Amino acid sequence: MTQTRDPIFDTAPGLPRLLEIMRRLRDPETGCPWDIAQDFATIAPYTIEEAYEVADAIERQAWGELQGELGDLLLQTVYHAQMAEEAGLFGFDDVAGTVAQKMIDRHPHVFGDESRDKTPDQQTADWETIKAAERANRARGGVLDDVALNLPGLTRAVKLQRRAARVGFDWPATDQVLAKIAEESAELVEARDELSQAEVTEEMGDLLFVMANLARHLGVEPEEALRAANAKFTRRFRAIEARLAESGRRPAESDLAEMDAIWDSVKHAEKAG
Repeated sequence: MTQTRDPIFDTAPGLPRLLEIMRRLRDPETGCPWDIAQDFATIAPYTIEEAYEVADAIERQAWGELQGELGDLLLQTVYHAQMAEEAGLFGFDDVAGTVAQKMIDRHPHVFGDESRDKTPDQQTADWETIKAAERANRARGGVLDDVALNLPGLTRAVKLQRRAARVGFDWPATDQVLAKIAEESAELVEARDELSQAEVTEEMGDLLFVMANLARHLGVEPEEALRAANAKFTRRFRAIEARLAESGRRPAESDLAEMDAIWDSVKHAEKAG
């Protein structure tokens, strides 16, 4: 009698193998104790982390790593779908079907009878109009109700501001935003000098929120801008370390004046080059 090969050892690509592996991992009798113990809340942080790792690979243009990172992110969807199926909520096919239908509904210029003769900006505006109609059909209670709580702070700030702007709650120009930044900066200085740490934290949050608003008015994605600033700082500080290493020293063996001078030299060389 020929023994049938276990499908999880079939290396042919495709989702069925991955779905079966996850089902086995979650089997209450024969699965992995760690995987069995997880729930939506415990897996959610890994989902967020894997999304960032995908973005990191793209940022670094690490194309050799991207396949694996996308696989890790896909696994998160499979994991949540398996737990949902166990709970009788929905399954992976439902997830795939829902997003497929959403793409069809949100692209009437591709899958419907609308004209494709639109600019990317017009298509973005149409996308937002369709999303607003979908939210209305779901009978959301308020304008801000479905802005995800676990987004990065700056990203969520921009989404909240964009949503409020759709109903007219927005400054008409950047001048008013800049004036608000000056006001919030003054309040932060006052809090630093006279108020509690909790109040300093609150004023710092207000200032960051307005900075995110300025980025929105300028057409800048603040998370992207901050990532670029982080990368620039890392690059230039490493150059300081390398310059000091030439004389057998580390930053702790230098001082601010020397390191600042090296920083300026590196900055000048970057701008000149």
